[in-house]
Amino acid sequence: MRFSLKPQDDAFYSFFTQAAENIQRGVKILEELGDDDADHQSISERLVDVEHDNDKLTHQLFQKINSSFVTPMDRQDMVRLASCLDDVLDYIEAAANLIYLYGLSELPAIPREMLEIVAVLSQQADATAEAMPKLKGLDERMKDYWIECNRLENDGDRNYRMCVVRLYSGEYDPLTVMKLKEVADMLEKACDGFENIANVIETIYVKES
Repeated sequence: MRFSLKPQDDAFYSFFTQAAENIQRGVKILEELGDDDADHQSISERLVDVEHDNDKLTHQLFQKINSSFVTPMDRQDMVRLASCLDDVLDYIEAAANLIYLYGLSELPAIPREMLEIVAVLSQQADATAEAMPKLKGLDERMKDYWIECNRLENDGDRNYRMCVVRLYSGEYDPLTVMKLKEVADMLEKACDGFENIANVIETIYVKES
């Protein structure tokens, strides 16, 4: 049994769990891009709301870190974790916003390969939301989480490459290719962002266990 002089402040862990749940909520909205009658404006606007909610949460966490004399984890690790969580939601919101602003909703359908990246993001979001409550107490099962996140990130990379291949196949006009490529880049950054979250959690686990 470990003994620690650091306080086990539930509020810090609650912040991280809420942020992971916000990402999960955002990805569920993003998945609507695959619907036959997807409302791209609504998807974009709702994701902006989720992103704003998470920005407020992140600022609250930073304020609590700065105002706390002792924290349950290394301060820099906590800041990095909060920033990585926020980054993922930023990328997801940006992807949906670009689809709407660029008028890509006029296409017959979003490329299947792009939707496959979104499917990977959904799995990553669910895994992160499930793992985050285990951060308190450093549950040993968290090791499975960062291994799974690495596997999913590799899946996302493969889907991204296949998406790029399709975009450059001649199926789309050059301007549409540029627009879709920018959206795909945002989705790929979100996939990488989940791996960054897992890497920070692994660092915390090694330091604190």
